[in-house]
Amino acid sequence: MKKITRYFSTINELIGFLKNENIVYIQPHNYPDHDAIASAFGLQHFLMHFGIQPKIVYDTIIQRESLLRLMDKLNIQAYRITDISMTSRDKVILVDGCKGNTNVTDLIGDEVGVIDHHLVAEPDDVEFSDIRMEYGACASIIASYYLDHQVEMPRDVASALLIGINMDTALLTRNVSEFDIRAYLHCYRIANVSYVNNVIRNYIRIDDLIYYQYLITNNKIHDRILFCYFPQGCNQNLLGILSDFALALDEIDLVVLCAKDQKIHFSLRSEVLEWDVSLLIRNLLAGKGFGGGHADMAGGIIPDVNQFDPDEIFQTTIKLLYGDID
Repeated sequence: MKKITRYFSTINELIGFLKNENIVYIQPHNYPDHDAIASAFGLQHFLMHFGIQPKIVYDTIIQRESLLRLMDKLNIQAYRITDISMTSRDKVILVDGCKGNTNVTDLIGDEVGVIDHHLVAEPDDVEFSDIRMEYGACASIIASYYLDHQVEMPRDVASALLIGINMDTALLTRNVSEFDIRAYLHCYRIANVSYVNNVIRNYIRIDDLIYYQYLITNNKIHDRILFCYFPQGCNQNLLGILSDFALALDEIDLVVLCAKDQKIHFSLRSEVLEWDVSLLIRNLLAGKGFGGGHADMAGGIIPDVNQFDPDEIFQTTIKLLYGDID
């Protein structure tokens, strides 16, 4: 762990520090989604206003075709870590993820900032932390920088941030706050709204329907809990979309979906305040894996597939929520 000689309390102090640096990277979480890429893009242009020229870099892959099309349309340049030569002296700002999280690769660069909206422990080995758990989207935090510093927001940035807010708050229905509304209105006035609406409407593909079919025919339900395991695998972004789909069922208040690749990935959703899925996933994976998120939306990973038993996970979920198993 590096020793911090000075902590920055404002984004202005971080900007002053980064002006003396030649190379700055912005890193979203692994398998970045719309909010992560939009936040990185928005922060990139915000820093450019102050003479800093950061690059966006990510690990793993971008899984959703709609996000790749968005990046092409808005000319968002992002590089896989395998395509750049990062050194330990290069500065890194993490967005929509936190240092130490399992979904954020610890790159060789020097992490100096964390900007996130998830329920995470604030790291003590970065110079700047802006963690706002009351925000529904990281894009809203980035939009607040433009608003609070009266920086003109480019139309493409506004469009990206508006998409990020919509996606992470499920069209302003999930974990949304007055801060998200403020950011939404500001971006809406500037964005290409017809394009934003097109992206939001067209976020799944025909190839995805087989996963919907599998969910419909292979789910397990106990009272108001729905569980489904995808042994054939399912990418993380789509798993979240399927969780939202299942939660839309009137009879369902909590969803637990999991899928296998080299690891077991989890996606959870809740409509009941007493059923905090950020706590549930941590208890569910205790001793086997890691998880976290928000009270109504969370995810997790079991690294060793041999420690995973879908029936055990389902029964343990019921026990943790109801205190017994029928």
